[in-house]
Amino acid sequence: MELAALAAEAYVYGCPLVRDLSVVEGFMHTGFGPLPPTPFNHFAHADRSSSADMPSMSADDTVRSVVHLDLSGGPVLLRLPRTDGADGAYCVFQFVDAWTNNFAYVGRRAGHARAGEWFIAPPGWAGSVPDGVLGVIDAPTSVVSVIGRDICDGFGGPEDPARGRALQEQMGVTYVEPGTHRTGLPAPDPDVPEALRFFERLRVWMADFPPSAPDQAYQDRFQPLGLLEEGPSPYTRAGPALVGALTEGAARGRAWVEETGRAAAARGGWALDPHLHDYNLDHYGVGTVDSPEWRIADREASYRTRAVAARGSLWGVHGYEAVCARTSSDAGGERLDGARSYVLRFEGPPPAAGWSLAVYDLAGRRIGEALAGRVPVYGEQGGPSAVRIGRERPDDPDSADANRLSVPDGEFRLVLRLCAPGPGILDGTYALPAVERTR
Repeated sequence: MELAALAAEAYVYGCPLVRDLSVVEGFMHTGFGPLPPTPFNHFAHADRSSSADMPSMSADDTVRSVVHLDLSGGPVLLRLPRTDGADGAYCVFQFVDAWTNNFAYVGRRAGHARAGEWFIAPPGWAGSVPDGVLGVIDAPTSVVSVIGRDICDGFGGPEDPARGRALQEQMGVTYVEPGTHRTGLPAPDPDVPEALRFFERLRVWMADFPPSAPDQAYQDRFQPLGLLEEGPSPYTRAGPALVGALTEGAARGRAWVEETGRAAAARGGWALDPHLHDYNLDHYGVGTVDSPEWRIADREASYRTRAVAARGSLWGVHGYEAVCARTSSDAGGERLDGARSYVLRFEGPPPAAGWSLAVYDLAGRRIGEALAGRVPVYGEQGGPSAVRIGRERPDDPDSADANRLSVPDGEFRLVLRLCAPGPGILDGTYALPAVERTR
């Protein structure tokens, strides 16, 4: 195979690892959006929804608590609050390995909702589990991201800040036994030229965070690129032919990921893909669904899907946990624009455990507050009979017309987040309402 073509395949294969760990590293030094800088094994808590500040990280209308676990020194105990939604809220904790595989969920949909401690074991660990834990979660890599989501402005947000703070105070990490834990990630060689730094990060991090055995067998083919070399970086002394192939390959791979990420299957004007995160083929822990329906049968196809998801929906969840439907056009095919007004007419609540609807600008920033399934709704069948979308605001906030979303100047899009969606969403039999233009 042509060396540049091999480098393009390596880019697609490895960009989820590089993307994930680059974000993890950024968390420690600068934070991300509403989440402050936080070291390993400490929770970072947001005080508002993340969508306005994290446009490429599975933007949604949930408020997040995030902890990056370092298991290099041994297992840890992860303390989590009750997540059964007794107050009508939706809450889930998602476990993601360094390769962006979702390998466990703790929450109401998963059937694990009691407050308490979970034992998080590093790869290859074999030892005793302390009494009293809720269960054991085996981590595929020694760095794991745990993302807690609570729907729609109720988790430390303006609607219910006391509830959010109370939940956050119940979260924590405890070391099971004394050990040496990381203060940072393995560092790439600083002398590698900028054009080759992606491959240097991939080389270093692939060695420290190996994937599953089948994936390791696949990545052996990248030996001619220097990705499997240990010790000093081969890219500080790379010849012109290798530099040219790696540079061209990275450009090809990046272009393919970006172009593919822009394409989405549309359903009735709404674009949604319940199977975007089905690329995990090897690790099925607590709360996951080990079923062919939620697995990409072809391993190489799974790498391509994983790359697209990492670029535009990093840390997104499986479709059985949540689905985001998006549209940027009305029922007539015209682009949504702030100079106009629209209405969405629901026949009843969407079939899901929780839902939210919000307006975003084209850069992925949320405009105003989200309309959520826990706010007062109107309509004979229990759902909002109409959600009005435009600049005007009702004089009476208690009127049915209070089901309204503000819009920005210029073009925008709508995002409908459906938590623990029902079969009608997943199989397409539930028709999402069209966006009707009213002015």
